[in-house]
Amino acid sequence: MSKIEPCILTNMCMIQSGDKVLVLDRCDPQWPGITFPGGHVEPGESFVDSVIREVKEETGLDISHVKLCGMKQWTQSNGDYRYIVLFYKTDTFSGELEASREGNVFWVHKDDLGRYTVAEGFEGMLEVFLQEDLSENYHWLEDGQWHMQNK
Repeated sequence: MSKIEPCILTNMCMIQSGDKVLVLDRCDPQWPGITFPGGHVEPGESFVDSVIREVKEETGLDISHVKLCGMKQWTQSNGDYRYIVLFYKTDTFSGELEASREGNVFWVHKDDLGRYTVAEGFEGMLEVFLQEDLSENYHWLEDGQWHMQNK
């Protein structure tokens, strides 16, 4: 059995300013709603460089001092590949906030996130970002139904 598994690598970053977090209101009809900025890791790109680049592209902000704080993962229902989202946090940023083709970006008090329509699955991911004792948002398919557990 091969130990090599095809995967798609992505990232997401929670940018904090005091009690507020920066959110992206995605305009993609396939995954709409509030989430944190992020995107795909390009071939040969470091994970940290990819999250810095994606945040710049989606928000206009330059971030630094990013810390890995968890992940989300699942194996595609057909078993062809694993999808991995690396979670990062930072409170160090500069620049002017600007929307992108991904959607509008704005600051929200952490306690007010529940007032917005969030992207599918974001609640489970948010727990990993906010709870220090969690590091993984894991999804698996069993008997034709998807299940989720935070670990």
